[in-house]
Amino acid sequence: MRRLFGVVLAGAILILPAFSQSAFAQQAAAPQKFTIMGDMAVLTVSVKADKTADCESVMNTLKQALAKSEAPEAKQQAAGWKIVKSSAPAQADGTVLYMHFINPVPNADYGVMANIYAVVKDPTEVRAIYDKYVATGAKNLGLAAGTVVVDLGK
Repeated sequence: MRRLFGVVLAGAILILPAFSQSAFAQQAAAPQKFTIMGDMAVLTVSVKADKTADCESVMNTLKQALAKSEAPEAKQQAAGWKIVKSSAPAQADGTVLYMHFINPVPNADYGVMANIYAVVKDPTEVRAIYDKYVATGAKNLGLAAGTVVVDLGK
């Protein structure tokens, strides 16, 4: 009986990690959507000062991707998404701030590259856009999202 228990236990120890790794790999392979809750949001992103032209180029690619997208929410996203470059001098760390002012579309993905990948299918072009974006050193510094409590224009 002990021998049978030992064989079963040893088998479980060897087999169970294989199942859990497979589940982990599937979970890791599925990209997570970057969704935003609320009526309004401000996403602050820092970019290397000498890479602002590249950042703006990628943002224009995003604009084109949202315009060409077959996703029904893409046009709404584009209509409610404005990107503003800070007029202040570069930060102490040498970066420039960009603020994304967003009227969120429920359950829409606001991942820059995810929206570009949905439209741009040429692997060479995808890689070039990705490399350009990564080289900008873009870092999300913070997201503030919430509900409008007073609309001064109405």
